Amino acid sequence: MPIIQIHLLEGRSTEQKRDLVRCVTASTCDALQVRPEQVRIILSEMSQEDYAIAGVLMRDRSS
Repeated sequence: MPIIQIHLLEGRSTEQKRDLVRCVTASTCDALQVRPEQVRIILSEMSQEDYAIAGVLMRDRSS
């Protein structure tokens, strides 16, 4: 049973997340030849204060 964890910055709509998990599930089924019922996806959202690139918080990079 594949378990996929995806980390996202906050701000995506529910519809975007639905599309994401549908596409990831389909790709996983194709690549690993498993049934959709076997695919588990964990979405973890984080604020721009909880993610940094090159020592700079995303919150600070946006401004």
